[in-house]
Amino acid sequence: MSDQVVVRFAPSPTGYLHIGGARTAIFNWLFARKMGGKFILRIEDTDIERSTEESIKGIIDGLTWLGITWDEGPYFQSQFVKEHIEAAEILLKKGLAYKCFCTKEELEQKRKEALKRKTSLLYDGSCRKLAPEQVAAKEAAGIPYTIRLKVPRDGGSVRFRDIVYGVIEKRHEDIEDFVIVRSNGQPLYVLSNTVDDIRDGITHVIRGQDGLANTPKQILIYKALEAPIPQFAHMPLTLDPKRAKISKRKHGEIVSVQFYREKGFLPWALVNFLALLGWSTPESKQIFSKEELIEAFSLEGINRANSIFDIRTNDPKFFTDPKAISINAHYIKNLPLEELEPYVREQLEKAGIWDPEFAGSKREWFLQTVDLLRVRYHLLTDFATLGRPYFSDDFEMEPKALKKNILKHPELKVWFALVADRLEGLEDFSLEGVEKVIRDLAQELDVKAGILINGIRTAVTGQAVGPGLFDVLVILGKDRVIRRLRGAGALFGQ
Repeated sequence: MSDQVVVRFAPSPTGYLHIGGARTAIFNWLFARKMGGKFILRIEDTDIERSTEESIKGIIDGLTWLGITWDEGPYFQSQFVKEHIEAAEILLKKGLAYKCFCTKEELEQKRKEALKRKTSLLYDGSCRKLAPEQVAAKEAAGIPYTIRLKVPRDGGSVRFRDIVYGVIEKRHEDIEDFVIVRSNGQPLYVLSNTVDDIRDGITHVIRGQDGLANTPKQILIYKALEAPIPQFAHMPLTLDPKRAKISKRKHGEIVSVQFYREKGFLPWALVNFLALLGWSTPESKQIFSKEELIEAFSLEGINRANSIFDIRTNDPKFFTDPKAISINAHYIKNLPLEELEPYVREQLEKAGIWDPEFAGSKREWFLQTVDLLRVRYHLLTDFATLGRPYFSDDFEMEPKALKKNILKHPELKVWFALVADRLEGLEDFSLEGVEKVIRDLAQELDVKAGILINGIRTAVTGQAVGPGLFDVLVILGKDRVIRRLRGAGALFGQ
């Protein structure tokens, strides 16, 4: 086996890129980068009925968006079926596999009899005992057959050390002679995956815990083919709040990478969050740059306990794990403005409120506005929803804000006009100048400044909360603020 670390991500293209699959890819990618190794992308597309071109594109697009780059591939398992069959034929010639002519009906009958006798349900190996002339006769008669691996019956065991779960041992007598090629000539996953890993020189198999059950069988194939056995590291499962395994079938699109992209996640924020599902550093650090995460990552840091992905399907504020949203908010707040800019532009373009001048004569204003707003935002989509009043005059009033901050105080209809007049005559439209005008007017009117401030905020943004009002007014600019205040009288009706 090569001294260079070689790992692979080998998804089945039977749907979108699942967050569990993305986490597997991230762990493999991090380990390869940490060790100066090679990361291979291999699409296991031999399930012809379920594999689709759309799914393949979804996997590749998802990994690309996340920034998970591969060094080789994508390879397609279907291209190597001939190699898988040849490996099975080699095992037949070496006497390490045999042809099994048992039908499904016969196997089911044996299973029922074993249940009645309360004996082992493992295949009894009856075809293992067939003489060469018996095998030849059945073949000549055109009886379909599968190919099974001969598991040693020597009282021994398969023993290996999993980097996460420690020493695992399974007795040979507890492993049936398992099928490696179906009766239709199609190799099974346990064979194809192993042969592909041998060909690609995989040194470390990093995958989900659900692959642990197959590992003893695959090790038997490695030994039978006299190939080096890689090291294994099985990651804990990702569960929902009810401790059920996260799955495409059960949870739908909410567990797809595309869902989080559309909801307004930054790629690296999602990578950062997924890396923390089942892995941690001794100091429990939560936020990592790309370089920091690669440096900190180790297979020994993978936890044995299953991780919880706290999906909030009934929570309108946190549709998903609050920790994920918190990490995303951190990156929105701290990403260099020039890096955040294209993501915000994408959101505004989708919402139909992008102005080309935001990239031209108004770019400085645009960046200042993004900088002001991002402190309070959790998702990129917030810039097009909560931020809409800053980038467009076409926005709606929040009903609760309108009722509480404006309609509850009918006198504001007159006061808005007064504020507009005072601001129009203000030469220094700065934080200090704007604040002085509003506070002085509140004092003259003998009204709490908060009533005036909250009313003005809702009148010019349609919202009850946001950045400091005086910052808001300055960033909106004198003309827009005055125009919106003068138009706010219409909110009271006749």
